Amino acid sequence: MTFQVTVTPSGRQFSCDADETILSAALRAGVGLPYGCKNGACGSCKGKMIAGQVEHGGHQQKALSESEEAQGMSLFCCAKPQSDITIEVREIQGSDEFPLKKMPSRIAKMEKLSEDVMLIALQLPANERLQYRAGQYIEFMLKDGKRRSYSMANAPHIDAQITLHVRHMPGGLFTDQVFSSMKERDILRFEGPQGSFFLREDSEKPIILLASGTGFAPIKALMEHLTDLKSSRPVTLYWGGRRPQDLYMDALCQEWAANLANFSYVPVVSGAQPEDQWTGRSGFVHQAVMADHADLSGYQVYACGAPVVVDSAKRDFVALCKLPQDEFYADSFTSEADLQSA
Repeated sequence: MTFQVTVTPSGRQFSCDADETILSAALRAGVGLPYGCKNGACGSCKGKMIAGQVEHGGHQQKALSESEEAQGMSLFCCAKPQSDITIEVREIQGSDEFPLKKMPSRIAKMEKLSEDVMLIALQLPANERLQYRAGQYIEFMLKDGKRRSYSMANAPHIDAQITLHVRHMPGGLFTDQVFSSMKERDILRFEGPQGSFFLREDSEKPIILLASGTGFAPIKALMEHLTDLKSSRPVTLYWGGRRPQDLYMDALCQEWAANLANFSYVPVVSGAQPEDQWTGRSGFVHQAVMADHADLSGYQVYACGAPVVVDSAKRDFVALCKLPQDEFYADSFTSEADLQSA
């Protein structure tokens, strides 16, 4: 059975089969709903049900709580229609600009950026490039049918290759291979571009970039895109890690700060040891933002990294720093463990 989905306030409509999620049907129809993990863990695709009924699959309570569901909210990545429905959600302009492709790629380069972060550069087939927006991600299609998602760490104009920053998760199906048996010239298949995390270019508001760990990868792509645009918007990057070595491209950020007129960089370390001789900012990275910006009402925030960092930042920036909720853009790096708990 097929049902009709109407999106407000845009008025766009698309069909959705009873056995597919609203998000899947929207992407198939080229309707730009916001989304991130697509697995009920991050909450990026949450919106309001105006009319009709849906049935939700497994998801995390932090992505959609029982009280939110009772108030008519829905998580479109795991909601299947039971009738014709009307939903209220802010569509993302430009998210359907580039086609979703399945492509083979060859590993052109592997380089350790730190003890547990590997740079992987992917060479695409000759005469073929992946069109994407800085900040989006790809999904590797593994042999057993499982998938793993990684953000592109370079803006599309930088290189014909795609670079990724992969953190080793001990016991991880994919990352154990990256740090043991994977080698240059291996073939990897992926699907992309995916995600609605990219720069909103119709604004002149100053920007806060917030990264934790390898959440720096899409933030780096955003910075390269802003530089290519010759943007005059003030940008401040806050990058947090447990130890100084977690800020594995600190030198690049310092270079940006020295050479870009409207750019500032604030590295933050939460668990420095005496041998680190750390003299910079300490504590949680989102709290460093709050200490410097008590009023975020005139800002846009782009946040990437661990779910606890992204969730805490959104909650506190909106509740305590007056950030408009619709000016917080995020890519929460949900691990397989996060998805399994959904």
